[in-house]
Amino acid sequence: MENTNKNLDQMPKKSPFSFQVDLSKFEKATDEEKRQQEVMSESSTFFKDGMRKLMKNPLAVGSIIVLLLIILTIVITPYVVPYKYSQIVTVNGKRDKTAANMAPFQYSDLEKEYMKDGGEVFPHIMGTDEMGRDYFVRVVYGTRISLLVGVFASCIVVLIGVIYGSVSGYFGGKVDLVMMRIVDIIYSLPDMLMIILLSVVLRETLNLDAIPALSKLGTNMISLFIVFGLLYWTSMARMVRGQILTIKQNEYVLAAKVSGAKPGRIIRRHILPNCVSVIIISAALQIPSAIFTESFLSFVGLGVQAPMPSLGSLANAARAGISAYPYKLIFPALMIGLITLSFNLIGDGLRDAFDPKLRR
Repeated sequence: MENTNKNLDQMPKKSPFSFQVDLSKFEKATDEEKRQQEVMSESSTFFKDGMRKLMKNPLAVGSIIVLLLIILTIVITPYVVPYKYSQIVTVNGKRDKTAANMAPFQYSDLEKEYMKDGGEVFPHIMGTDEMGRDYFVRVVYGTRISLLVGVFASCIVVLIGVIYGSVSGYFGGKVDLVMMRIVDIIYSLPDMLMIILLSVVLRETLNLDAIPALSKLGTNMISLFIVFGLLYWTSMARMVRGQILTIKQNEYVLAAKVSGAKPGRIIRRHILPNCVSVIIISAALQIPSAIFTESFLSFVGLGVQAPMPSLGSLANAARAGISAYPYKLIFPALMIGLITLSFNLIGDGLRDAFDPKLRR
């Protein structure tokens, strides 16, 4: 302290017209204040902040866990359960006619006799259907089909909607006017009628037997994907267009134009990265909508063709025996509810975490 006072005394006197700070009016920082200044905050990004906030949302975290468990189940089950989705229960190589419409964890008479003789039979976790097929495996395969349809349809919607909305919002003017009127026309088309008409036309014109992968899906599912690609992207296009109309007014977009960047590069490198949060949220909310649409169409007979199961087709098949075998409807309906609710809660959590207007 004495050395500091001496140094201050030795300093030249401050001129009354000088703006130099008078150091004698300041006190030395204490050790505690120095330690506080040494503690620096951890570097972070927009994505890290959003994920940290998402992980603090108990509903979103619980939904992620439920979805992971469902995905693990549909991936592991075919390697663990010895039954196939179209396989009728057999005992020692012979068809078991008494294995139809069994309750969960119930064994048929032939299976009980086979187990008495020392044989091992894998339990029917969800029972069997009216044809003697293991219902758990059919629900698992139906969940797999519904999830794949939902994710694939959402990818189609996001891809077309983002490209269309980006072009419309960036160029604006007459281009935006014409493109949005096209969106209005497409938005007014009845999707159910389009699916029915496409199914009939494709059934008469396409030879799906030559393509094994497409023959398993059937004309109904192909028409569903086509309708998703033709009709369901309009909401995504409108949302992306609205975001770009706001973002393109910023200074960095003007700087990119002045520097000679082409419109495609400006949209790809400067505008779309600032719309990623909105696109991710919309895609997460689009998946349950696609799954529910596919399940509804399968329920009315316009979805996956037999013998391949879908959650909607399983619910439709269980409707006939709902009074005698209610569990057949409960299991696929519960799976549809879990998947759609989980994706909706995750979408809400992503919106709360990444939407700048909702962040604090």
